[in-house]
Amino acid sequence: MSSLALGHQVLVARRPAAVQEFTEVLWARLRREAEEAFDRAPSLASLFLDSIINQHSFEEAVIHRVASRLKNETISLPLIIRAFHRAIEADPSIAAALRTDIAAVFESDPACERFIEPFLYFKGFHAIQAHRLTHWLWQNGERDFCSYMQSRSSEVFETDIHPAARFGKGIFLDHATGLVVGETAVVGDDVIIQQDVTLGGTGKDSGDRHPKIGSGVIIGAGAKILGNIVVEDNARVAAGAVVLRPVKARETVAGVPARVVRVEAADRPAQPAEDILRDLGFEAFVNMI
Repeated sequence: MSSLALGHQVLVARRPAAVQEFTEVLWARLRREAEEAFDRAPSLASLFLDSIINQHSFEEAVIHRVASRLKNETISLPLIIRAFHRAIEADPSIAAALRTDIAAVFESDPACERFIEPFLYFKGFHAIQAHRLTHWLWQNGERDFCSYMQSRSSEVFETDIHPAARFGKGIFLDHATGLVVGETAVVGDDVIIQQDVTLGGTGKDSGDRHPKIGSGVIIGAGAKILGNIVVEDNARVAAGAVVLRPVKARETVAGVPARVVRVEAADRPAQPAEDILRDLGFEAFVNMI
């Protein structure tokens, strides 16, 4: 799990009132990065102003950024923004996932040095937020709007995620290009999925026919996990593996077809939440947990 994502989850669990303050600190950091970027690259002023500096909150900024990438002559920016607002009002967990997802990218991607990078540029972060909207639309019977939005997201972000697929929070889609996720797939919390991964069916079944991915799983580039099988918590799927059988917790599988090549020892005790927040520069929140 991303340490910043874990720190956020601990605040949620132990003192819900701290979440808003945590979000404000995160938002202030993102705005500061945007102002610094504005000074360095004034030619991109409109990007920094419209996406971050002129927005009123972290959630509003994420919505605006994702909507601005999805809009076209058929679905306008205001239409997408209103849909996001309806979704978040009905399901506040969507807003919580925005924070945890960006924390997961920041902590998991060694190429990410600032929050502004996934926020503005990483299509994996944008794709999972677009999916959160299409999933809500799907669940609420808005199938035509949902289907068009999913098609548009696939075109823009080069991912093909069925709107019915279920994702937890703290999701990091690394590069994202070529990701395919089937209708009955389920993905847990704090999962890393690299490019060109398929969570698909075998072509022989109907009904519940796609993989169930546990929490803390890492799936390498080009891996194919096929059928209604379970990949348990903290498992690892190597790049290029073709997985046709269940994978137990902490197993690493590789090859075609995939076989177990390593089993990790039981997880070490988790780093105290106080240390996580302190290490990441969120000292003010240590006393809140």
